[in-house]
Amino acid sequence: MIQIFEKITKSPEDKRDYRGLILDNELRVLLISDPETDKAAAALSVNVGQLSDPNGLDGLAHFLEHMLRLGTEKYPRENEYKKFLSEHGGHSNAHTCMEKTTFYFNVAPKHLTNALDIFSQFFKAPLFTEDATDREVQAVNLENEECVADDSWRLHQLERSTSIKDHPYSKFCGGNLQTLVEDPKKNGINVREALLKFHRDYYSSNIMSLVILGKDSLDELQDTAVNLFGTIVNKKVALPKWPGNPFGPEQLKKKILAVPIKNWRSLSVTFPIPDMKQHYKAGPNRYLSRLIGHESSGSLLSALKKRGWSSHLIAGCSSVARDISFFAVNVDLTEKGLENVDNIVDLIFQYINLLRQEDPQEWIFKEYVEITNMSFRFKDKESPRDYVVDLVEDLLKYPIDDVLTVRYILSEWKPDLINQVMEKLTPDNCRIRIVSKEFESIADQTEKWYGAKYKIEDIPSELIEKWKNAKPIEELKLPKKNEFIPSSFDILPNDDNPPKYPAIIHETQFVRVWHKKDDEFLLPKSNLIFELTSPFAYVDPLRAIFKRIYVCLVHDALTEYSHDASLASLQFSVVYSEYGLKVKIAGFNDKLHILLTKVLDTLFNLDVDEERYEIFKEYYERNLTNFTAEQPYTQATQYRWECLIEKRWLKTELLEATKYLSFDGLKNFIKEFFSMMHIECLIHGNTNKAAAQKLIKLIESKLPKNAMPLLPQHLLLYRDMKLEDGSNYVYEVTNETHKTSCVDVHLQCPPKSTESNMLLQLFVQIASEPCSNVLRTKEQLGYYARLSLSYNVTGQGVRILVQSDKHPTYVDHKIEQFLLSMKSYLEEMSDEEFEKHKEALAVLRLEKPKKMKQLTDLFWDEIAYQTYCFDRNNIEVTFLKTITKDDVIKFYNEHIHAEGAKRRKLAVHVISTAEGGAGSAGAEIDEFEPLSVVSKPTRIDDICSFKSGLSTFPLLQPYDYHRPQGSKAKL
Repeated sequence: MIQIFEKITKSPEDKRDYRGLILDNELRVLLISDPETDKAAAALSVNVGQLSDPNGLDGLAHFLEHMLRLGTEKYPRENEYKKFLSEHGGHSNAHTCMEKTTFYFNVAPKHLTNALDIFSQFFKAPLFTEDATDREVQAVNLENEECVADDSWRLHQLERSTSIKDHPYSKFCGGNLQTLVEDPKKNGINVREALLKFHRDYYSSNIMSLVILGKDSLDELQDTAVNLFGTIVNKKVALPKWPGNPFGPEQLKKKILAVPIKNWRSLSVTFPIPDMKQHYKAGPNRYLSRLIGHESSGSLLSALKKRGWSSHLIAGCSSVARDISFFAVNVDLTEKGLENVDNIVDLIFQYINLLRQEDPQEWIFKEYVEITNMSFRFKDKESPRDYVVDLVEDLLKYPIDDVLTVRYILSEWKPDLINQVMEKLTPDNCRIRIVSKEFESIADQTEKWYGAKYKIEDIPSELIEKWKNAKPIEELKLPKKNEFIPSSFDILPNDDNPPKYPAIIHETQFVRVWHKKDDEFLLPKSNLIFELTSPFAYVDPLRAIFKRIYVCLVHDALTEYSHDASLASLQFSVVYSEYGLKVKIAGFNDKLHILLTKVLDTLFNLDVDEERYEIFKEYYERNLTNFTAEQPYTQATQYRWECLIEKRWLKTELLEATKYLSFDGLKNFIKEFFSMMHIECLIHGNTNKAAAQKLIKLIESKLPKNAMPLLPQHLLLYRDMKLEDGSNYVYEVTNETHKTSCVDVHLQCPPKSTESNMLLQLFVQIASEPCSNVLRTKEQLGYYARLSLSYNVTGQGVRILVQSDKHPTYVDHKIEQFLLSMKSYLEEMSDEEFEKHKEALAVLRLEKPKKMKQLTDLFWDEIAYQTYCFDRNNIEVTFLKTITKDDVIKFYNEHIHAEGAKRRKLAVHVISTAEGGAGSAGAEIDEFEPLSVVSKPTRIDDICSFKSGLSTFPLLQPYDYHRPQGSKAKL
């Protein structure tokens, strides 16, 4: 008999309806009815993952996650699932973790039931055909290849490989050709049979959870869940058990000195701790994370920064699996910090010992409870897909009644549990990992799977004793009462005749302010964005670097002050752009003006510390040198931008300019930067005109007194380069770090306009799924094989990105073959299918922002691009409905087809020269017949010379129908 749970605790602001179920087959279900949603979503999680990989088949759980989506008995076509979602405004994904595997999708609400029917078959009757198995293992291998030279993956695997040898945690989680093809073949293991067996053994309804969010009523959703998922077989599977924590006495009291690929430095102190999931209402780990990780005055981080040893610290618990949990303190290291690692660890234990001396503080817990309750009460509405993923994984672990609150609300003060965790935060129960290039000469071991070089040392007993007895110094203190907790949550009254979209409410020579009082989300929150434009921001590479370093220094100076604000959901950021600096402040509006005051004072009057300058200067120089070790697709993206944007300093030019950096130069730049300025500002949220005017006065009162206003020419945006009709360019670079290469093809289309936007986006909507199906699934060119929209200020186009173990020339050839095949695909497409794609694109474009921040960002994009078309989605979807299939075919023939008269192609090839890579010595390009219809590409040898021969697209003209009479357009 179905068990029903109606009393699920939800936020007072949450208008959705919830119901929990435990079906007859013991499947745990959460149903969410939201009549207002414009996107439905579902997720199913199975309580089995990487830790359950059979011996001799590392990566099988991950491989099965790939295979489940490639055909079932009822829906045998491999791309049925993705094709259906693509045609109905949806997307899908999945991930495999230590003890769970989660599958999820979203789709237009009226197609939810059909999507769920396809989805449910994964867990009943997957095919695992031999052909798909043989091909998809290549995708798993390519996915793994992209991780081999990624430091985060390397260090994660190093942690696993240095755990107890026979513990499941020590296995290789991702899988590759060795573990899924070569070794099984040697050992007489049929991998397809192993997949089927794994599915039979573990994919049981009694260890599954399901969340469905849709427009339908709870009763209708319940009928759908019962009919489609109630027939998943209950095999009465017992949850797998693990033999305790993977770090025993032999793995503790060790220092691991690890060598990274990139040039960076860090320190991690990790403690195995008891699994506290069952005590989620008391949150002992959250209490300790809050204190050890706090950043205000008296904190551990504050002490580290004063000594010049570190700039960032993160402390917290990670619950890897049942009975496997760690508490870790992670800090970045300056050069000076690397020389003082033992002293840093001593400071960490000083702070931990301070917590022991002070005992758990109930007032701190109560303040945290107040903050979490506030956050839950006024939490933003989540996107359906993200929401169901979070909930489905919590549904596996927590009572159904509490599943909405476990990430927020604390209610039980249990200091004994805090002390229980504290007992494990000792030098006897820790592992220390230090990451630095400095260890290359002494590293004497190599991790098996990813090749990380490392050395393991015992921590001397005298050092252990010293840390045990570390006495807290005077400057280490518990945090003070948080003054940023709002005292008012009132929704301010609306103005008379409020405009539908942002409107200018203030304009001077220096400042222009756009304002929109929120009338949709009705939360006591506001968002403020302003961009400070200076003509000196991007004059040359040297000034571009000074600007970035200054942003780091501003954040650094505000860390202690702003930490409490961030805990109280009031956050700020200062980021650099080509035009100057962009400041964002977002959160509860009650005390927003207090944080704004401090940010402005710091921004305009920072007394720069030379030692902190040197730290961030060195940090930025390392970042520049690390670009050569970035993923090939990251490099390709950067080079594409450098080729297509009018003014973009190259990484090599920035690196060369670092020779001329100096402390005096920075101080001179700051004066110069603020000597001429313009501020464009948007205030959106629970701030009416009267409250907005107060913020405007505050901003204006902080501006430098002797600054000059900018002229209209200063406010022109950088343009996009226009490729010639019929052109075919290729820019080739090498990558010595990664075995995979990358091709980034950009087919430049007409500049932005309602018509060109919709034709381009509709083509991308139609072609993206076939591209993935052909290049990734069938051709197995790479794990990343995607067709998407590419756009800058005015230029836009179709982008096809493939990261592959094949040579870029071959991959480019296969891309061209696919693009040619789209001619018949479009011509043979039925009118019904074409209309499905139009409807799917309309659904995507008309999806309403779920959070106020998302709407703020949409408004800001129109302001930043100087277009001011705040109703763009409705305007363009109206035009979309008039587009015919012949219109798209004409667009394709002109701009996409290789013989198109207006086709403009730029391809970036990042060629691997790493050992075993596609471009390394001796590697052969796969033989193929050149396509006669594709012109021979023109090689770009120098980006600057290339751009000097091109014209640019004109800047977009602003929409002015929302502008008050007499105001000036920003041109």
